[in-house]
Amino acid sequence: MSIRTRLHEVIFEADTGAGKAFDTSLIVVILASVVVVMLDSVSGVHEVHQETLYRLEWLFTILFTIEYAARMVAVRQPWKYALSTFGIIDLLAILPTYVALLAGGAQVFLVLRILRLLRLFRIFKMMRYVSEAETLKRALGLSRPKITVFLLTVLSIVVVIGAAMSLVERNTPGFESIPSSMYWTVITMTTVGYGDVVPLTATGKVLASILTIMGYGIIAVPTGIVSAELIRASGQTSITTQACPSCARSGHDPDAQYCKFCGDLL
Repeated sequence: MSIRTRLHEVIFEADTGAGKAFDTSLIVVILASVVVVMLDSVSGVHEVHQETLYRLEWLFTILFTIEYAARMVAVRQPWKYALSTFGIIDLLAILPTYVALLAGGAQVFLVLRILRLLRLFRIFKMMRYVSEAETLKRALGLSRPKITVFLLTVLSIVVVIGAAMSLVERNTPGFESIPSSMYWTVITMTTVGYGDVVPLTATGKVLASILTIMGYGIIAVPTGIVSAELIRASGQTSITTQACPSCARSGHDPDAQYCKFCGDLL
């Protein structure tokens, strides 16, 4: 067995002993690195343990760099992995630390804060280890047309009610224009109701009451759509954890011989 094949088996195959051990260890490291970033954002902790947190950050960055390089070596077409969703997430997990090291000067401090936040992308590295992620992805894909129609309907309601409120509450602060009235409509329909803008006329209060009641019914619609598609997706043919040796993408049928994404032999 070649080194590339062995690496691919350990890194990308979750149904082997070595693969499970690798995945478990990586999840622990990901969670630990995210905790370190969060602790570093607490001023009291940062002042006392700055040196320790800095060293831990570099330790995690080096580990993720080795992992990223190993993934690039394990696939036959590294550029496909590098441009994939998980490849970009893996790169974002290590890039901020190196950029922060190279950037200097007080003028880049605000940029460095953003880079520190980007390190939290490491939490998304865990998505590939959730066994039901593919089922959820399939269900969301099947729900897309229905959700699109639903969102267009909600948008139409927001525009109509917003225009009506702008007309009946034209002398009330917050309803001076249709866009500002649409803001109030969105907040009210989602039943959040900040309270920064409220109708004062009787007609406006009636419309607000109707919109609030309508909001409770509307919220349940996307939940029902996704739930129904989840049931459908769960009943479909199961998939394996096998990843393509070329593009590193998973989600293949148990009897598949070729990758359904790039066509290479599995």
